[in-house]
Amino acid sequence: MNEQLFSVPGITCGHCATAIRESVRCVPGVQDVDVDIAGKTVRVAGDGDSAAVRAAIADAGYQAV
Repeated sequence: MNEQLFSVPGITCGHCATAIRESVRCVPGVQDVDVDIAGKTVRVAGDGDSAAVRAAIADAGYQAV
């Protein structure tokens, strides 16, 4: 299983984490999503396309840098 890590500076609260988690879970191939509020990162496990994951994060209202 592959793992990807994205930096998302806009994460500030649990609502942010939930929105990102729900959006990224819809990406085909994604098996698990972990949002670290303090570290402002999103860890994605599975075979989801990184461009699709970035787009899902953007759809939730945040930007992966």
